[in-house]
Amino acid sequence: MLRPSLLNFSIAALLFVLGLSSGVFAGERPNILFAIADDWSYGHASAYGCKWVSTPNFDRIAREGLLFRNAYTPNAKCAPSRATILTGRYSWQLEQAGNHMTYFPAKFGGFVERLAADGYFAGYTGKGWGPGFANDSNGKARAITGKRYSNLKQKPPTKAISSVNYSDNFREFLEDVPKEAPWVFWYGTLEPHRSYEFKSGVRAGKKLSDVERVPGYWPDNETTRHDMLDYAVEVEHYDSHLGKITKQLEKSGQLDNTLIVCTSDHGMPFPRVKGQAYLHSNHIPLAIRWPKGIDGSGRVIDDFVNFTDLAPTFLEVAGVSEPGPIMQPLSGKSLTDIFEAKGSGQITLQRDHVLVGKERHDIGRPNNWGFPIRGINNGKFLLLHNLKYDRWPAGHPQTGYLNCDGSPIKTDILNLRRSGDEASWWDLCFGKRPEFEFYNLETDPDCVINVADAPRYRDTLTQLKTQLKSELTEQGDPRMFGKGDIFNNYPYSGASTDNFYERFMAGEELPAGWVNKSDFEKEAIK
Repeated sequence: MLRPSLLNFSIAALLFVLGLSSGVFAGERPNILFAIADDWSYGHASAYGCKWVSTPNFDRIAREGLLFRNAYTPNAKCAPSRATILTGRYSWQLEQAGNHMTYFPAKFGGFVERLAADGYFAGYTGKGWGPGFANDSNGKARAITGKRYSNLKQKPPTKAISSVNYSDNFREFLEDVPKEAPWVFWYGTLEPHRSYEFKSGVRAGKKLSDVERVPGYWPDNETTRHDMLDYAVEVEHYDSHLGKITKQLEKSGQLDNTLIVCTSDHGMPFPRVKGQAYLHSNHIPLAIRWPKGIDGSGRVIDDFVNFTDLAPTFLEVAGVSEPGPIMQPLSGKSLTDIFEAKGSGQITLQRDHVLVGKERHDIGRPNNWGFPIRGINNGKFLLLHNLKYDRWPAGHPQTGYLNCDGSPIKTDILNLRRSGDEASWWDLCFGKRPEFEFYNLETDPDCVINVADAPRYRDTLTQLKTQLKSELTEQGDPRMFGKGDIFNNYPYSGASTDNFYERFMAGEELPAGWVNKSDFEKEAIK
């Protein structure tokens, strides 16, 4: 028996084949613009009420379309998150592609490749899928996000921002689109990924006092606030090019029949966020505009949606009858039920939770092992099951906590512990964790008070454990069948990563350019 998500997709496909399309299927096939930032957290847009990040162009997409308040990536790291977007499958259903810095198995096709096979002209600029390698069965590089358009450059606003001129590259793409052909374009900035130019936020006119609130897992000091404002400048760079791209579509008369999806792959590159599984790790911004296919504008959606839902949405609106043979069966559910509905709030009652998790991210632990997690978030509570809780969650201390990008905040937290001034921030961001973590998101959205042992939550905790296991079993998660260690055996995509911990501990000089030299602990920590 088909699950509801697959059943709905199959019905929509059948309607298309029979010529009985209505709503989103009527008229010409839409163009698709997928605009994804690299490491941008939920809430950090003026459309969400943020005062220290200005995003007028994201706000326009939300104002003229839909703004989502409960959108998530199931895995808060670049490569596995983007693999989920492309395939419509959870990262634990993607074998090697469920890891970071990996090889993307040829059998898992993506929506861009599928649309290209069905007549769409496909291209991308900036960052597509990665880091890693995606080759076909013959060893040839796949156009997994289309033809590359990243040659046009500009002088960036800060030294740390990429010189890729995203909007001009999009213009070049539009010029190449064959007449009458629909197109799909992946606009992927390299911002706000690390590194940043320190104090660039203040130089851009921002003030430390603009930051209304510092999360409870970081010290509230000048270093932290500078780092947050520098991040804001990079988010605004993404938004600036989004505006230029939107204007090009408007000028060419293509804006209203272009489905625009604006989002980020996961949370900000800061301690306890990127690469972890807390609320701020997986919660991402999402705004969607498509006047010809969305009923009403300015609607604010509370449904829980996640990245597995995007591929089925793109295929459905494009009138692609089935994902195969290029793509494997989809796990997500098309968002067209939300597109065609009216009003704001909760549209589809069944969209009431999301699954999150991770396997092996960055190098630096003995044997290149990962820190596997599975979790469930229903808006009220977040349950995390740390499956190998004896390991260091952010990476081994002596190899620099490599699953946390180098940053002023990270260095500050490490130095506070070393000096004996304050260890609580280090405990929250880098310390070892229990097998189960359970957070009341209504009172503790920062996820700093673990209530897994509180008697009053016992029944709710048991219920969510049962639900999590049931859904993961249905999805075929290897962890549910005693085969989860297979994720540790998949090779990394770079020779320098082989046995990194063992080689480093033996005294070999190895590159790890995404952390600061001072991040490496000189002595073991128990």
